[in-house]
Amino acid sequence: MKKLLISFLCAAALVPAQSPARAPGFCLSDTNAQWRDLADYRGKVVVIEFMQTTCPHCADFTKVLSGIVKKYGAKVQVLSVALPNDTMPGLIQFVKGHNLTWPHLFDMGQMAFSYLRQPNIAFPTVFLVDGNGMIANHWEYGGLTTAIFEGDQLSREIDKLIGAPAPASKKK
Repeated sequence: MKKLLISFLCAAALVPAQSPARAPGFCLSDTNAQWRDLADYRGKVVVIEFMQTTCPHCADFTKVLSGIVKKYGAKVQVLSVALPNDTMPGLIQFVKGHNLTWPHLFDMGQMAFSYLRQPNIAFPTVFLVDGNGMIANHWEYGGLTTAIFEGDQLSREIDKLIGAPAPASKKK
């Protein structure tokens, strides 16, 4: 058994790490009838959130995203993407009701499928795209990702991409 485990670990070390994938391009209309193209944000870190207006976790996640917008300003672009069964009027009401300031786009499913490659989507799902248009990471809401969706881990992941210094440790 021990030899089998060692053989497996050696074989795993020889397999190359999965290379980063280019974020699929898109151009979608937002709640202000403006077209938003991923290529327009080249050079910035982009947070792409797939959400639904009826999802309580998505509503709670707006607090984290608002903090990201406030903390990073022009260095980071947040884009939220709603899908059917949502409607554009419902999305507009959600944005106004939560006083949200970043673009909220409406997708009929093609853009989401190009990212997820599956018909079922867990809400919220977040993709982090680096300044070169490569997917740096992504997360679906769940028990193992609460630090991303309810804490400050998303901010830490963004810091890694923009090269922000780590916060100074507190001396005791």
